Amino acid sequence: MNRGSLFIISAPSGTGKSTIMKETMALVSGISFSISHTTRKPRQGEVDGVDYHFVDRDTFCMMRDKGAFLVHAEVHENFYGTSKETIEKFLDQGQDIILDIDVQGAHQIRESAGVSASFIFIVPPSWEELQRRLTDRGTDSAETIALRLGNAQREMASVDQFDYVIVNDEVARAADTLRAIIIARRSASRRLATGELLSLSGLRS
Repeated sequence: MNRGSLFIISAPSGTGKSTIMKETMALVSGISFSISHTTRKPRQGEVDGVDYHFVDRDTFCMMRDKGAFLVHAEVHENFYGTSKETIEKFLDQGQDIILDIDVQGAHQIRESAGVSASFIFIVPPSWEELQRRLTDRGTDSAETIALRLGNAQREMASVDQFDYVIVNDEVARAADTLRAIIIARRSASRRLATGELLSLSGLRS
């Protein structure tokens, strides 16, 4: 059976994770981005059902209590969750899935029985650069930036729990590294770089 692969991607806020994933998915076929549910308010330009499923806290808690999430967490005073049913459906269809989740969510999945995934951590080139990116983004208050930087310090301490680390010093280079990881994982599961199942029947004597 050509079951897809699961890629878990985490990073401190402001590292450029979302940009890297979009660049990578434009280069790699046969891979989908899992859209998480969140109680966070949409940022400018974000679209419901495209960037996130934006829900209120009551709806999120109801889904959580019914066991609808593969993983869920509270980050920066907001809830985030990944639909278990959606992930399994795509993987069973042979589709690779990228999950954009925080460090504590990645830890939950690593500890879950029966879940196989590649864990990837994206880091900024320097602490000063992370501070600059969060400030220049212009979407958060000084208090929120301070909170995100404090969380980033704790998240960086978990880097050894991940299988791969990508430094985002330049988006195109970071995206190319992520693409290489995806292709390597496909090769390990006897699939082509495009994701299709590799047929070895005509190659064996």
